[in-house]
Amino acid sequence: MGRKEENIQKATTLMNKLDHIRNIGIAAHIDHGKTTFSDNLIAGCGMMSEDLAGKQLVLDYDEQEQARGITINAASASMVHNVDGQDYLINLIDTPGHVDFGGDVTRAMRAVDGCIIVVCAVEGAMPQTETVIRQAIREKVQPVLFINKVDRLINELRVTPEEMQNRFIKIINKFNELLDRVIPEEFKGKWNVKVENGTVAFGSAFHNWAVSVPRMKKTNLGFKDVYNYCKNNDQKSLAKRSPIHEVVLDMVIQHLPPPNVAQKYRIPHIWRGDLTSSLGKSMVECNENGPLALMVTKIILDPHAGEVAIGRMFSGKIQRGQELYVIGMPNKNRVQQVNVMVGPDRIPIDYVSAGNIVAATGIRDAIAGSTVTDNPDAEPFERIVHVSEPVVTVAVEAKNMKDLPKLVEVLRLISKADPSIQVQINQETGENLMSGMGELHLEITEYRIRNDHKMEIVCSEPIVVYRETVSKPSPYKFEGKSPNKHNRFYIEVEPMPDTIVKAIYNNELPENVKKYKKETAKILQDLGMDKEVAKGVFGVHGLNIITDTTKGIQHLFETRDLIMEAFDEVMKSGPTVSEPCQGILVKLVDAKLHEDAIHRGPAQVIPAARNAIYGAITISEPTLLEPMQKVFISTPQEIMGDASRELNSRRSEVKDMKTVGDSVEIEAKAPVAEMFGFASAIRSATGGRVLWNTENMGFEPLPRNLRDDVIKKIRERKGLKPEPYPAEYYMG
Repeated sequence: MGRKEENIQKATTLMNKLDHIRNIGIAAHIDHGKTTFSDNLIAGCGMMSEDLAGKQLVLDYDEQEQARGITINAASASMVHNVDGQDYLINLIDTPGHVDFGGDVTRAMRAVDGCIIVVCAVEGAMPQTETVIRQAIREKVQPVLFINKVDRLINELRVTPEEMQNRFIKIINKFNELLDRVIPEEFKGKWNVKVENGTVAFGSAFHNWAVSVPRMKKTNLGFKDVYNYCKNNDQKSLAKRSPIHEVVLDMVIQHLPPPNVAQKYRIPHIWRGDLTSSLGKSMVECNENGPLALMVTKIILDPHAGEVAIGRMFSGKIQRGQELYVIGMPNKNRVQQVNVMVGPDRIPIDYVSAGNIVAATGIRDAIAGSTVTDNPDAEPFERIVHVSEPVVTVAVEAKNMKDLPKLVEVLRLISKADPSIQVQINQETGENLMSGMGELHLEITEYRIRNDHKMEIVCSEPIVVYRETVSKPSPYKFEGKSPNKHNRFYIEVEPMPDTIVKAIYNNELPENVKKYKKETAKILQDLGMDKEVAKGVFGVHGLNIITDTTKGIQHLFETRDLIMEAFDEVMKSGPTVSEPCQGILVKLVDAKLHEDAIHRGPAQVIPAARNAIYGAITISEPTLLEPMQKVFISTPQEIMGDASRELNSRRSEVKDMKTVGDSVEIEAKAPVAEMFGFASAIRSATGGRVLWNTENMGFEPLPRNLRDDVIKKIRERKGLKPEPYPAEYYMG
């Protein structure tokens, strides 16, 4: 039996020993060396050839990932590591660092309890490092720090041992400072990383070595020795004395929590159900004999097995042939195969129990973010909150008309596997829109449609996604009449304060506001909403709220669901340019309803409520919000002018500029609409001597002087009349 087979056998026997399991993620800024790092951990544990580690990139098994040299998918692998004669099972998920694939990082964080944040010793903590720390803490995932590429400090930058240590101190302080900004009270001071206790390790993933203070004590290896090994180009001997997988995995086992410890504080945070129920108790205790609860965090499309759902088992055990429910879906799903993942290989096993990461086939209704249980009425997990939303769209058409049904099916599969891709299929106009986090995200998805699904498609130029909102409260209540003129609704709208918009965005409000009415009202009052308005809230759509402030109107309760339908419809597509709405508070202030239920059915109520909301928005100074990006540029001083010129031609605003050594770091913000083609433009403007990256930063009002022009263009593109309808149009 080879070492790999032996390890797979060990892994299956360790699955029930909760204290001997660690579920960890690896996250970092792009190009800080995560995937090479993960490879070496897997190789060290005997899961692949050590000579190929870092070159084979087991976890970047997608050919696009290898061609571009970046990680696109969050890949997972299980391995066994021995510490002091004890075997431990480590389930590892490697995540992408590119901002366009941030959704994968957030979803991976839901599945793990701890993470290693990799920071490059040369570049230090970068913008994306801050984002991944925020993503980890938001899911209550404990981080430790690995400082990579230390050999480059010594061999390329020629720093002295003292300068090297100063640089490390700077990175560690910055890391702790970022952590303190976002950490919840209960972990303040407890999760900070320190060199002395071994929560920080240093090394070179490429050359396969690492050191930490506990390891130095164990092997009598000092900083000075490390420095000399690197200087004398003998990193091979250093890797033999202090192999990266031993140092890092020792750190993981010693400092990151096992699932039975982590679930005690994570479950109340990610699940709003009753903690005293049998499911609640079982999840908090991580009990394999309790009811089944699985959170799906990723779907992989396998050409042979079909859809593979990967996720974290929080309770119970999953086995072949079991019939399970995906909450929110009507049918049962039968599990066909249960596997553990080792890079691209799936190893079939009998069952997977609570506290582990599973790859199962046959759960057809699942999408990333689904809750899978053996009880259809169980409370689902909280939705996963992504750091940014899709901001760029392309229209996708099939090259041959006969492929149209296949295209619709392929787009459905694509959005299932990657929930950060939003697909809108419009049966009437035959237009299929695909929205993603950025140009690269869409480019790679288009590539997958063409190659993996063998579909010939034509894509439009990328277009920006706007949002609609209002600038001021309605000057009067707007009346919407039903077609039979027997029912009337009176609506007012107003802009919602940023604090409330942020709270909805950060998942601080329960998803089901009707079920958790009191809790919702309390949170909104604490954020400054009027008590009566907060008590009447009965629906949330996106970042908008609808509330009922009427008093004693008969039959109104029966029409609530229909009003909610009308509200959803308007929030999906506003009156100005049919784009989604954001930050609007819709108030139902009065209504007149027909006595007879037959005269107030869906065909009467929905148009009346819809027109009332559309009209109220139209009289409240509607405006557009455009997506913005933070842009970070690091450029040599002599070509700073070229880089700034390129930024200035794109309506950008420079926020900060500082000199670091002989280069200049510029931090700016710019509209996404102006950033298309920025990659090639800045490369040619600076002869390729510039490092840059972007990060999405939400929506801001579109400048007034551009508004009319943009509105006209969008309406034209969507085949609407050039001018939005006036308020009179909605009076009916």
